[in-house]
Amino acid sequence: MAKLSFIFAWLATLAAQAQQPDTTVVDEDFSMYADAELADGAKRFCTSKVFDQSPNKLISVGYDFQSAATFRVGINTTTPDEFTVQSASGPRLGANFPVVSKTNVLINAGITYWETHYQTSGADALPLGRALQRGLRTTGIALTVFKPLNEKNFFLIQGNADLNGDYYLPDFQSLEYLRYSGTLVYGWKKHDRLLYGFGISRTYRIGEPNYIPVMLYNYTFPSRKWGVEAVFPARANVRRTFNTRTLGFFGYELEGQTYRLAGFEPRGMVQNPELRRSELRIRFTFERSLKDFVWLSAQAGLRHNWSVNVDDGDFFRGFTSTQPFVLENDLSNALYFNVSINLVSP
Repeated sequence: MAKLSFIFAWLATLAAQAQQPDTTVVDEDFSMYADAELADGAKRFCTSKVFDQSPNKLISVGYDFQSAATFRVGINTTTPDEFTVQSASGPRLGANFPVVSKTNVLINAGITYWETHYQTSGADALPLGRALQRGLRTTGIALTVFKPLNEKNFFLIQGNADLNGDYYLPDFQSLEYLRYSGTLVYGWKKHDRLLYGFGISRTYRIGEPNYIPVMLYNYTFPSRKWGVEAVFPARANVRRTFNTRTLGFFGYELEGQTYRLAGFEPRGMVQNPELRRSELRIRFTFERSLKDFVWLSAQAGLRHNWSVNVDDGDFFRGFTSTQPFVLENDLSNALYFNVSINLVSP
């Protein structure tokens, strides 16, 4: 019996020792992975962002407001008229979703809807004033392709189709007035803090169709507190990173389109009146995460008029053209504010 008790005690001791975890620390030499390659010879590709770059907005719901300004009509005539724009405001909605997300290609599709409503005084007597009281609207779709070629080089391609005008439901605008723009950039990803490229763009940002060179430049300084995000000449911002949830920006953006004016009456000799609207926005922007991927964005700045002339039809004028506008106008500068709630990408 004593021998049997001893055997059971000995087996229990072995079982207890077997259940104790192994706490031995092994020092692994990670330098062995320095020259490691991806399995099956897979190719590496550069990414589309740099450290601390502002997050992409997947869904955006915002509101834009401009303060009072003076609208002078027909400054190319001997007797220009004018009226007061008491305010200009409207919602701005946008959505941008990944269609294809792979290491060797990224494709995003987006939709946009903007409205600008004009509160005016003394505009009823002028054809352009009556047209603006109908409001201006933009409905657009976009497709963006980021195609990395290797770890250092990439193509960025973007195409847009926009329907701009003073239309509204049920008086909707014909799709024959769709306006197309696009950008092609070839670039380099030097490291995780620097990405840049050069290309060409067909754009309406100056209020009429034109072809201009573009430069993409995203850079984060070594301290990672400051950075630059720019697609010159369309927009450029200096970024201040306070923390991962709070960003500040100072810069500008050039906004513009050509708008079909169905309400521009009487027509006279103008068969297809279009408003060449373009503005330079110099601004401060504050962005902060409210909770997880929900961010607040608030802008305040100066809206500087670039162009607000009326033309007959959509055609290429170019920077050097001397062809006169049907109606040359001027809009005084105004303060503006923009606030939006955004669902951003992880």
